[in-house]
Amino acid sequence: MQNPHTFVAIMAGGVGSRFWPGSREARPKQFLDMLGVGKSLLRLTFERFLPICPAERIFIVTNAAYKALIQEQIPEISENQILCEPSRNNTAPCVAWTAFKLASIDPEANFVIAPSDHIVLKEAAFLEKIETALKFSSENEALLTLGIQPSRPDTGYGYIQMGQEQTSGIYRVKRFAEKPDLTTAQEFIASGEYLWNAGIFIWRASSILTAYKQLAFDIYKILEKGRNVYNTAEEQAFIDEAYPTTPNISVDFAIMEKAQNVCTIPAEFGWSDLGTWASLHAEYQKDENGNAIQGNVLALDTHDTLIRIPEGKLAVVKDMHDYIIVDTPDALLIYPKSKEQEVKQVTAMVKEKTGAKHL
Repeated sequence: MQNPHTFVAIMAGGVGSRFWPGSREARPKQFLDMLGVGKSLLRLTFERFLPICPAERIFIVTNAAYKALIQEQIPEISENQILCEPSRNNTAPCVAWTAFKLASIDPEANFVIAPSDHIVLKEAAFLEKIETALKFSSENEALLTLGIQPSRPDTGYGYIQMGQEQTSGIYRVKRFAEKPDLTTAQEFIASGEYLWNAGIFIWRASSILTAYKQLAFDIYKILEKGRNVYNTAEEQAFIDEAYPTTPNISVDFAIMEKAQNVCTIPAEFGWSDLGTWASLHAEYQKDENGNAIQGNVLALDTHDTLIRIPEGKLAVVKDMHDYIIVDTPDALLIYPKSKEQEVKQVTAMVKEKTGAKHL
């Protein structure tokens, strides 16, 4: 039976610039069918949480520009369940706002806050870990984060070092480590003490608000002033004025790396943060030559390449190896997969050359 104090918040405000030209400012990757399954990443995330939390207790935190997209893709939720940020201030302010809002609805609110653009292949295993975390956070003054059992020394993820085991399968966090170089990542894996930081958090609203009051009082002070207007008709006007004055900082820096009551649950559920085209290639079904193909494509002597072609077009690709090829009505990207981290910088070059029309 679902716990009446359980809530879910899904963060869906990012631009997804590393997925250009598929992801655009007007319609970022979380609103796209990246996996070719007929559903956006946001929709898949929403449906993933329904077994533990009904639609009326699932909230979406997004940029004000995407409100209509949320309503289109998740018609089950009310307008009050869409938190529209007037500015992009990173994750610390949005987590605090969410906590104040949920605490106003239910002082015992216990919630998951997770990104909208992750892949989870083993959903039953994922939900089992989430339920374990929710039970622990409901009974303890703890801030929990899911840690992914690393399968390789990846340099694109932050890491969590596990400390002492608190209870079965739940460990104190000794420290957070930023994205390492390859040698350090190999050392992390060899030690057996490190997990990937998935950015999926579980805590009671009261617990995380206590942490803000102690560790990020500047954010707490600004948003606490709206305590009497959350979930009323005056909430958005307050947020539109107050929210842009909050510091631009992640919840990892503002809270998690400072707090003394952080715990982690090691997990393995077929996770990817789907941060880049190469990560999509890694997760997507491939042909016998290692190509991940979306669309009508004739691939000749082509290997380990992601090819994404719009409906109604035929592409013939020859002698391409380890490349990203993404075609859209107004932009075409052909880029070495090994240099995919440069795509974010490419968007800045595109803006300089052509303005914002292709972004």
